[in-house]
Amino acid sequence: MAKYILRRFIEALPVIFGVSVLVFLLLHFIPGDPATVMLGERASEENVQALRERLGLNRPLPEQYVIWIGNILQGDLGRTIKGNIPVSDEIRNRFPATVELSLFALTLATLIGVPVGIVSAVRRSSVIDTVSMLGALIGVSIPVFVLGLLLIFFLGVELRLFPFVGRMTFGIQLERVTGLLTVDSLLAGNWTAFQDALKHLFLPGVTLMTIPLAVIARITRSAMLEVLNQDYIRTARAKGLSERRVINFHALRNALLPVVTIIGLQLGRLLSGAVLTETIYSWPGIGKWLFDSIIGREYPIVQAVTLMIALIYVLANLLVDILYLFIDPRVRAAA
Repeated sequence: MAKYILRRFIEALPVIFGVSVLVFLLLHFIPGDPATVMLGERASEENVQALRERLGLNRPLPEQYVIWIGNILQGDLGRTIKGNIPVSDEIRNRFPATVELSLFALTLATLIGVPVGIVSAVRRSSVIDTVSMLGALIGVSIPVFVLGLLLIFFLGVELRLFPFVGRMTFGIQLERVTGLLTVDSLLAGNWTAFQDALKHLFLPGVTLMTIPLAVIARITRSAMLEVLNQDYIRTARAKGLSERRVINFHALRNALLPVVTIIGLQLGRLLSGAVLTETIYSWPGIGKWLFDSIIGREYPIVQAVTLMIALIYVLANLLVDILYLFIDPRVRAAA
């Protein structure tokens, strides 16, 4: 098992290297001089040359890459153009907000999507199957910004059931330990803060979960239908096993591989920062920060966050490969 994990990690290294090269070149694909683009056409020549010197843009491209990747390995992701703040510090401040929102949305999507997919497969072509798959189709089709604005209008403005701006009501005191407000409030035993953090999570979490929920439900249904037609399922039923045992212990476990794969990919997508959701709800995470940075032409931030997003996807795929070992004995035997 250790050799398999090590081999998968080594296989991921070329992907990480290729991604780093592409992300590095993004800054140089910008038409014209990157320093002029960052500072604007009206910037003085002295300021442009100073920025070029600070970013090392006056050096050969391979040397720039080596310096850049060396700084990254030391934890230096550069500094913002406005404010001259270390990008790594901003990521540490903002990433927990994205993690909390992503885990909340993915947990809801998994807890709802997997049972819906199972029931749809077991009761194929029934009313439940038709309604659930129609709902999944709507969930995939409806734009995130439309759903977000509708939830804000009806549940936030009209009914005033849930707050729709930020992560916590102003004035509530809470010591930040992990950066995850729900976790920190539980650690502190502050139930008021916990309830408030959950209320702030609800609307953006529901908005963010719709697409993963629909995808997970459809993949679960498809995987279960394929497994339920196998000979060993018919054999299990012929032995007199209860339908619940056949579904839970024989069918579901063998259908988990594609489900785990899609959940891992959705986790990578969510952790990379849901730009639209975080922007609509003014959620102070990576997605909104990336959007604001693109608008403000903060290219060091865009470069660092893009690299982080790519690494998250690579690590999510690596995590899925490792989970295969624990789910499927056939993978362990082949490893």
